[in-house]
Amino acid sequence: MTKLQDVWAAGKSAANGWLALPGSHLAEVMAHQGWDALTIDLQHSSIDVAAAVPMLQAMAAADVTPIVRVPWNEPSVMMRVLDAGAYGIICPMVNSREDAENFVSACRYPPAGMRSNGAYRGMIVGGSDYQKTANSEIVTFAMIETREGMANLKEIAETPGLDALYIGPTDLAFSHGHPPVHNNFDGPVAALIAEILAAAHAAGIKAGVHATNTEYAAKMMEDGFDLVTPTSDLRMIQAAAPDVLAGLSGVGGR
Repeated sequence: MTKLQDVWAAGKSAANGWLALPGSHLAEVMAHQGWDALTIDLQHSSIDVAAAVPMLQAMAAADVTPIVRVPWNEPSVMMRVLDAGAYGIICPMVNSREDAENFVSACRYPPAGMRSNGAYRGMIVGGSDYQKTANSEIVTFAMIETREGMANLKEIAETPGLDALYIGPTDLAFSHGHPPVHNNFDGPVAALIAEILAAAHAAGIKAGVHATNTEYAAKMMEDGFDLVTPTSDLRMIQAAAPDVLAGLSGVGGR
């Protein structure tokens, strides 16, 4: 079992870190901060598969579950990052049961799926029995973030082999005609988020949600989310720098 699965088996919510900036050193530093899981974002960042590989290598020394958000529901990218050692995949824009089935199939070895054999790093980090354990240890997150996804929510959540739903709150808001806000404490988007959480748990799978501050992330954990992303490396830098500069205001002629 991975650390993420251990956290869930203990009935706890997982804290998921987020890497939006490329670089193995930053990935290494983030991996050692105590996150339960750490996600490399290939969808909305400058990171590509080639850049993700050394980041996964740098994370391997830490007790953290490596996850990758892929750019799209496209099997070859999923298989490449799984071969490189990812133990979780977040797939964006899952809109139907068929989308979810195709996603799960790309992440599972036969007979459960169509994943091709060739885990050049998976065999290193997972050991000689990697091919026997990968199907049960790799976690699949389907992102629910559109009207179509909401319309097919129950069918998606009940897809065999799917482990979790993951909420992209800004696209979810956009698609329903609302401003793209991450931290929805109340209002119509909050209601949609609660509906997704309920659907996941009704289907016997986990639910994760994206946030941008600790207060909202803590509330989502209290509400029952199994995995919460409270911030990213980029957002932490952007939040800290103004405070540092403010402390120098009025000093040295500034």
